[in-house]
Amino acid sequence: MPPVPQHCPSPRELDDLELLVTGALVPTVVFNEPGSPVTLELPPEVAEAARAAGAVELVDPEGLPLAQVDVPGGTIEPLTHAQFGPFRDHYLTPVQTRERYAGRTFVPLVDALTQPQLTALATVGPVVLLPLVGHGTPDLSPVALIRATLAAASHLADAVVVAVPLASHGDPDVDHDLGVQVVANYAGDDPVVGVTDDPSGAFTPEIAAIVASDRPAPEEQGLVLFFTGLSGSGKSTLARALMDRLLEHGGRTLTSLDGDVVRRNLSAGLTFSKEDRETNIRRIGWVAAEISRHGGVAVCSPIAPFDATRQQVRAMVEQAGGAFFLVHVATPLEECERRDRKGLYAKARRGEIPEFTGISSPYEEPQDADVRVDTTGRTIEEALDDVLVALRDSGHLDLLTDPTPVVEEVAQQPSSPVVEEVAQQPSRNHPAPVVEVRGAPATTDPVVEVRGAPATSLETTPAADPVVEEVAQQPSRNHPTPVDEPVETPATPVVEPVETPAPAHPDQPADSGLDTLAGQERQEEQPQPVEKPSAGFQPRLRPTPPPPARTTAGGAEPPVRVLYICTANICRSPFMELYSRHVAGPHAGATFASAGTRGFDSRPMPPEMAATLTARGVPGVVQFRSRAFASDMIAHADLVLCAETAHRQFILDDHPATFRKVFTLGQFAEAVRSAPPMLWGRPLLEAVAERRGTANPDLDVPDPFGQGPEAAGAAAAKLEELLRVALPALTGSRKITS
Repeated sequence: MPPVPQHCPSPRELDDLELLVTGALVPTVVFNEPGSPVTLELPPEVAEAARAAGAVELVDPEGLPLAQVDVPGGTIEPLTHAQFGPFRDHYLTPVQTRERYAGRTFVPLVDALTQPQLTALATVGPVVLLPLVGHGTPDLSPVALIRATLAAASHLADAVVVAVPLASHGDPDVDHDLGVQVVANYAGDDPVVGVTDDPSGAFTPEIAAIVASDRPAPEEQGLVLFFTGLSGSGKSTLARALMDRLLEHGGRTLTSLDGDVVRRNLSAGLTFSKEDRETNIRRIGWVAAEISRHGGVAVCSPIAPFDATRQQVRAMVEQAGGAFFLVHVATPLEECERRDRKGLYAKARRGEIPEFTGISSPYEEPQDADVRVDTTGRTIEEALDDVLVALRDSGHLDLLTDPTPVVEEVAQQPSSPVVEEVAQQPSRNHPAPVVEVRGAPATTDPVVEVRGAPATSLETTPAADPVVEEVAQQPSRNHPTPVDEPVETPATPVVEPVETPAPAHPDQPADSGLDTLAGQERQEEQPQPVEKPSAGFQPRLRPTPPPPARTTAGGAEPPVRVLYICTANICRSPFMELYSRHVAGPHAGATFASAGTRGFDSRPMPPEMAATLTARGVPGVVQFRSRAFASDMIAHADLVLCAETAHRQFILDDHPATFRKVFTLGQFAEAVRSAPPMLWGRPLLEAVAERRGTANPDLDVPDPFGQGPEAAGAAAAKLEELLRVALPALTGSRKITS
């Protein structure tokens, strides 16, 4: 005899199972009785295995066996009873209920009781309140209905609460008949009283609070924005534009569940078969539903070609208490093919890509979309407006108004009292408080930092004015300047004060540690002053500015701050940092730093990777030490270039709003190649942010660590090739050629 297969039923079937096992559905005692709505559907493969084994074992979502059902007879053998879940002690069987509460009046409920309803029930006498909390039945969530019913019971002279998991079966008449049958089994010979609808009745304060929490206003409800459409339709572009707008407005937590990103992380290993595509969408839907459960906004942009799967996602979201907003990006197939720069549609038509949506696999157009958008011949802003208007009209989000001008509001508040209040609070890290003055009179500078010294403008502070910070017993990497101190122009490395700085050996390369992302620039040719050893507190001097950076019509332009990222910051990202600094030169209008997503602090480069830089005449290899990535680095960087798509996703998972400045090196090089040739520096970054393509894993530079000199050489050659595309565009120097 083959083993008995396991199956996790739907939420409705699990509720039916509990009622069958407890006798609440008598005379119905098994699934699939003729004419009964109480049914159990098994997937074809499970049904076949169950017929062969003569039974199927039903389990809960966590895999706990609940019952064994004979196949084909349907006889149910309970294996255990439900033991967990909120208010489990209020779930009684009909027999237990009659034993404890015989002689009372039974009152079935699907919604919270209003004050008029409570007043009416107070005349009935002792009651058993029966909240019907099965899947799809109550107007509130099951937990909220039980909480509201318990609160109502406290307002009655003698009331108890018994929860009944009666699920909805999608037909009002069927549900009514089942409800009568189940309540009769609980009440026995005792009377049953129904409450009349009271849509305008007021709740008691505690019940009102429960209802308000469970039924948030549309603008406070968790929301899933689900974009669906063909490949190349523009759904991901629209989704990103919407996320930008939402982040600009603020006030809501936001999570992006882009199809490509999910495939690399949540659904790695799945194919593009119909079954695996449906699995991928269901995974997206489950995560999105959980986000909505907690009041967040999830933006999803998979192709999602099948209507049944989209309906499953909608059901997950609504069951979680969220709102599901479907956007059909209905760009025609011909336009999608015309836009296809990767040639995927052409490959699909040649049969090289099987089951390609729109060619060899169908796309089922949604009939229930909240808004339909055709992006053909339209700008992003024009197409986005269609979505924004529909969102506003739905009541969920109003992103058509301009974001609140926070700066102006702060500026209108009197500054002196704020400064005085802050100044009176103790400081943990500074001997004097750090004070930020906003909205001061026009005669003062708009932003002033006070760090143990008289307040002066950051832009006008002379180099000799000391800005003192406690650095006692804090390890310095290669530059001791803290990353939170703004510096407007490239500066020479900050040094510890000494009485007579001694010059370094003329043949010794400058310190090649990592720049901070606060605007410092490495001076490769300049000897480094010697640090004077001392214990305890060490004052730091404000750096003196180097020659001004490249200028624009508005004056000196700060350097472009580039952060390179790899895994451990010992192979690829240090190569990018040191090579870039060497090739670009000390006054290139750009600074370069690096870090590792899982890096070790203060580790040297491995010999085989260091050799690739030495062979290219790059200085500073011996002095280099690794550092781990930290979130504040993102805020200080103008551009983040990663060795792999995995590194990029690592950053975007925690910092989704930075997607316009986080690229893989290969992705950035491709964007540069398609950008106008005369752009460089910050204008180029702005253009690339709008023109960026997807991060193609084929352009990743594999990790050479521990794979020998040949792998290190190959990685170095690939990095050099890509950097010779990126660096001229960043610095404006056309001397850097391939």
